[in-house]
Amino acid sequence: MDRPRVGTITGRVTRSGSADAVDIETTNRPAALLENRPTSPDQMRAFATALHPRRTDLVRIGPADDGGYLLPDVLEGIEACFSPGVGTSSDFELACAERGMQVFLADATVDGPAVDHPAFHFIPKFIGGYDDDTTISLDSWAASCWPGTGDLLLQMDIEGAEYASLLAATPALLRRFRVMVVEFHLLGQLAADPFFAIAASVFAKLLADHAVVHIHPNNFCDVVEVAGVPTPHVMEFTFVRRDQLVDLGWATQFPHPLDIDNDPSRPLALPELWFHG
Repeated sequence: MDRPRVGTITGRVTRSGSADAVDIETTNRPAALLENRPTSPDQMRAFATALHPRRTDLVRIGPADDGGYLLPDVLEGIEACFSPGVGTSSDFELACAERGMQVFLADATVDGPAVDHPAFHFIPKFIGGYDDDTTISLDSWAASCWPGTGDLLLQMDIEGAEYASLLAATPALLRRFRVMVVEFHLLGQLAADPFFAIAASVFAKLLADHAVVHIHPNNFCDVVEVAGVPTPHVMEFTFVRRDQLVDLGWATQFPHPLDIDNDPSRPLALPELWFHG
């Protein structure tokens, strides 16, 4: 008999509306998180189905290569952008600043953003699930930089630390993010617990108040088979808060006309099981 999985996205999707309903199964046996149990094909298909993007109007923000992202066209009025993970390009953050946002950046591996701007505010810290001398949680960071209730934008690329950071974030803070674009790493590890349970819990938490509106595979990395589901090892997910979603049905065109491969030498389309074809 199969034992209950911890934090499993069951993939109960409502096809007629804009909300993708997601259930979470739980267990009271903490030891289950330590067991390396393979993910079944049904579980993995349900996971991918629950993340099928809704179609809405998108705009490209940032450069026409790696570092640019597709976001829903609902950015007017967002007060601040939080951008943990500072790379060699700050064009995305610059575009946000030029739209009138204050931009908060964090990364302990660099000395600062690639360019200067009066709206940029940088701290040399990692973003994680706790606070210490080198790490700060999303809640502590937002509370110290931009308290209040105004809408925010999150752009996160922190090489795997996104799972702990988002699990630790309070629902109240996540609801302040009108738009989130998060690069999720290590997706090949969905093949077994405990990673499947952790990732499923993160995505279910995000889907409580947000809908997926775009997925872009990062083609610097490979596609792996996870319980029969072709899965890019790294994918960029764009979310919009459901009260801001202009829902035009299911997104069925991948790549999107505004998509640009991270690595132009090796095109990679989103595998069909990850969208409503």
